[in-house]
Amino acid sequence: MPTKRITQRSMAFVLAGGRGSRLKELTDRRVKPAVPFGGKARIIDFALSNAVNSGIRKIAVATQYKAHSLIRHTQRGWNFFRAERNEFLDVLPASQRGGNESWYKGTADAVTQNIDIVDSYNVDYVVILAGDHIYKMDYEIMLRQHVDTGADVTVGCLTVPRMEATAFGVMDTDNAGRITSFLEKPADPPGTPEDPDKALASMGIYVFNWAFLRDLLIKDAEDPDSSNDFGNDLIPSIVKNGKAMAHRFDESCVRSDGAPAYWKDVGTVDAFWEAHVDLTNFTPELDLWDQSWPIWTYNESVPPAKFIHDERDRRGMAISSMVSGGCIISGTEVRNSVLFTNVHTNSYAVLDHAVVLPNVVVHRSARLRQVVVDSGVVIPAGLVVGEDPAEDAKWFRVTERGITLITQAMLDKRAAAL
Repeated sequence: MPTKRITQRSMAFVLAGGRGSRLKELTDRRVKPAVPFGGKARIIDFALSNAVNSGIRKIAVATQYKAHSLIRHTQRGWNFFRAERNEFLDVLPASQRGGNESWYKGTADAVTQNIDIVDSYNVDYVVILAGDHIYKMDYEIMLRQHVDTGADVTVGCLTVPRMEATAFGVMDTDNAGRITSFLEKPADPPGTPEDPDKALASMGIYVFNWAFLRDLLIKDAEDPDSSNDFGNDLIPSIVKNGKAMAHRFDESCVRSDGAPAYWKDVGTVDAFWEAHVDLTNFTPELDLWDQSWPIWTYNESVPPAKFIHDERDRRGMAISSMVSGGCIISGTEVRNSVLFTNVHTNSYAVLDHAVVLPNVVVHRSARLRQVVVDSGVVIPAGLVVGEDPAEDAKWFRVTERGITLITQAMLDKRAAAL
């Protein structure tokens, strides 16, 4: 009888309940993993696509805050799993299960409250994932390392410049990759064994044997002093009392030939804007066109993008930009911008280094530079943003880097005041 691939004996547990407050108004109505990204996808699609492309077909998504948009997206875009083939994608909202009177108290508690559901998957290994980062990774390589080394936990790690690691949980390892200490946001991070100027930062990705993790979660839940969190409680405990191994992202990232390993936390408006503008580069670091490792998502049934008018100052055109289906670029100049599905622009408008989320209407003669426009916004005729920071700050959110976030509520407040 053939031996099952290790991914067939594994499940992915995606933690997708974080508020994402650093994205400000972009997460007023949706959780961070549900924020649109890359012209047509959502942030969570990267973790889910990595799991499916790695061969993992049993997935659970734990939700908590403002979950409706995320749940609707998974129902529409991730409904191709077939239970008769032993495939599942279960959404697990915080629902005070099992007599527990609290919501998910921490990342570990989100798994603890669903132990019976994980048991029903009948798996040997669990891959714990954050649902709010942009990257492409083959989890099977990390799983194989976990099994081969006999680790209690394997922790996914980024190699970063040492002083940039002060914002992360940092791993100190020996030459064999065994984690000897785990430091949360240290002021003076330890270097790697081969390079004192580099550090290993936790990606929030963990691989466990399910039987081991199950026992650990039950013990952690009984500890009144625990915050029930992987990074704060479980991982440091295993480092001290068990065998914790580091897995370097460089060894399992999926990239084009010669491209650097790409991982980004788009948790601020500046980072969100920057990641999108990077996609308009001649050769972007994140390859969304790689058919060997596609980013799966919900594909709306929309017509192709259309560009109309060809007159001086009224030419429908897009230069170094990504324009999604359903867009109508009517006499508008678009440069270094990303337009999501169903964006309609009108004559004499200019979009320059703009990230425009779905279903936005830009009326005539508007000029938007270095902006993020939330979904469903109607930009009034003649609005100018990105040329006078002081004026922009009266009505909109302007970041330290000078990126302006525009929502419909902001525009309504401006209209009422004028």
